[in-house]
Amino acid sequence: MTSCAVPISSFLSRCEISSAKSTFKPFLLRPKASVSLSAMAAEGSSATSIVPAIIIGGGRIGQMLQSMGTGEDILIRRGQKVPADFRGPIFVCTRNDDLDAVLEATPEARWSDLVFFQNGMLEPWLQSKGLHDSDQVLAYFAVSKLGEPPVDGKTDLNPEGLTAAFGKWAYSLATRLRAGGLSCKILDKETFEKQMLEKLIWISAFMLVGARHPGANVGTVESEYRDEVSSLIEELASAAATEACVEFEPGMVERLCAYSRAVAHFPTAVKELHSFSTIFFYYTSQTSGNNWQGVVEKFRETLAFFLPNSLDYDTNGEKEELLGPLSSLASPQV
Repeated sequence: MTSCAVPISSFLSRCEISSAKSTFKPFLLRPKASVSLSAMAAEGSSATSIVPAIIIGGGRIGQMLQSMGTGEDILIRRGQKVPADFRGPIFVCTRNDDLDAVLEATPEARWSDLVFFQNGMLEPWLQSKGLHDSDQVLAYFAVSKLGEPPVDGKTDLNPEGLTAAFGKWAYSLATRLRAGGLSCKILDKETFEKQMLEKLIWISAFMLVGARHPGANVGTVESEYRDEVSSLIEELASAAATEACVEFEPGMVERLCAYSRAVAHFPTAVKELHSFSTIFFYYTSQTSGNNWQGVVEKFRETLAFFLPNSLDYDTNGEKEELLGPLSSLASPQV
């Protein structure tokens, strides 16, 4: 069993997301009842029909979802409001930094229909907004360019696919993705959260190692820098397991490398490093003694190009402790 030196609630209770309306609430990986298919069907979906949806974001994922629909979807672009009288799921396919604007554009009565496609540790932000048990998606597929067909993340180790969804609209989403030739599993909350952490580890490790080697795509990182990325995966997995009190399935390095081979063409880049990904591992290093600061030192030159000069987190008087080691590495964003 995993040894939990510090409960994740203790780690998260140190953080407060800057907001005039809400504060950060502790997030705890907790058991949940399995999501039944009959419960999903009760939301108006079936095995043979695709439920019309509102799609927020006209980028690669948003347009892909729209192309899988029946022509009845509503695509919401930046600055547009979400209609209050449209019943159905609301797929949120924006950057993490746009999520506050998404809520502002969505009537509060419709927040329970939001389905979040973002990567990273979203739960702290969700709880700060009162969005408990919101629908989420782990998208293990890649759309490299706008309008190109998606590549499913089926691997030799997981031929059934890795994409997963949780929540009341999960069945509807899975129906849409499967109709478009993609796989999608429906998971209970506890299982989903463990896989969410594993996806977060993949993003953090592969994007950072790739950024350290200019021009390297995901496949190059897996094939040419395997030892480097494997070491980082193991370090981050140890930190996440200790902090979140979870026990990952054996073979994480092999699973994540197998997925990387499936989307080998995908480019690497460090985006929004401060907002929902690295912040988790930074605090993990502070509470459990894992050497995330060693990673910062190792990747100092790479991080200098991507870390912002300020973060959107207030840590109850400990902001300088966070900004000191990180912002000292940062140059102005380019």
